[in-house]
This record gives sequence, structure tokens and C-alpha cells, in this order.
Amino acid sequence: MKLHEPVTGGPCWAELGTDDLAAAERFYGGLFGWRPETDPGQRASGRTVARLGGAAVAGLTPLSRPGQPVAWDVVFAVRDADTAVRQVTAAGGTVAEGPVDVPGHGRFVVVVDPTGALFQLWQPGSFTGAGVLNAHGSLGWVELLTREPDRAADFYTTVFGWTVTASAYYPQWGIGGADFGGMVLMEPVSPPDGPRIAVLRDPRGAMFGVYRAGDER
Repeated sequence: MKLHEPVTGGPCWAELGTDDLAAAERFYGGLFGWRPETDPGQRASGRTVARLGGAAVAGLTPLSRPGQPVAWDVVFAVRDADTAVRQVTAAGGTVAEGPVDVPGHGRFVVVVDPTGALFQLWQPGSFTGAGVLNAHGSLGWVELLTREPDRAADFYTTVFGWTVTASAYYPQWGIGGADFGGMVLMEPVSPPDGPRIAVLRDPRGAMFGVYRAGDER
């Protein structure tokens, strides 16, 4: 990821919905050195912000939606949540929740793309997103696993204006000249001209990916 701070249309936050907050705090704290900071005043009681140094890097929340699996959601920044909802639905996506105001912080909406992938939109108020991106232990890349890559590419380029750069291995998402993700559970592998990567599961079943920093070319 070449993005080092949140930008409109790009990934600005990652949030884990889990049925065991304490276990998630221990696991990710041990893995990445995250320090949990619980804010009981947030909409979801017991919501935890994970910090790395002094910077907020991710959210850990209780499950809140019917049938919600233990999983990570990627959150993308938008200027206006209501406008973004209209763009999502016009492009074939659906709304799962919201828009919802988070007093003093911003506004979010949970949506689903036409291929079934769920993600969130965030209209920033005082909270703009992660305090650090593309650093050790922070959000560094996002992946979409889909059976319909062409349909997904049409959706995301229409809604967010992303570029899609094709390679011999998989398409990469970009915005403003900065690639931040791609379309693709795997053991550690070393793609040609790329960093060593792996897709893992936490103890409650949530999937996430890691890559070895410094391998980028």
C-alpha cells in the first residue's frame, strides 16, 4: 500500500466484529503489539480501539448484526454517506445497515457489493480513520476474494473511481496513483516482484492477511 493516511475513496480503517473481545485483544496485542483502549461511550457497548504507539490503527467490536460472522470489515472513506449509498445501490450493491451517526465522530454504513462482499463506508467527522497506514502492525493492504472479478471491478471503479492495474497474477486496486489492494486462505508465498504474504485466521475464525515489510519492489 502506498497510502500513508486516509483519503476519500480509499481504505481508512479496519474493524473486527467478534464474539470474544477479550480473546481478540490478547491475540492481536501479542501478534502486533496493539494496546486496547475501550470507549464505553461508543454506539456498540464495549467497543475497543486498538492503538499502536499513540495512533489508532483498528477497531474491535462485539457482534451487532443478525447472522454476523466473526470477521474483519474494511472501511472506506467517503465525503457523504447518503450520496455513497445512492451510488452503491445504483451500481448493484445493497445496504445492510445504516447510515448511522456516531455522535462526535462521523457516520457509517454497512453495504454489500453485487458479488456478496461486505464492507463499510465512513463519512468522517472528528475521526478520520487510522492514525497510521502502511506501517508495521497497521493496515497495509486489502484483498477481495470473489468469484466474479469483472463484475466486482465494474462496481468498485464506478462507486469509488478506483483504477485497476492488471498483472500476470491478479488485478490491483488503486486511487490517485497509489495501489492499496487486490482481488484474490493461503500459506506463506513469495510472488515474483512482491512481498512474502500469508492469509491467516485468528482463534475465533476471522481471516486477515500479513506481508513482510521491506520486500516491496
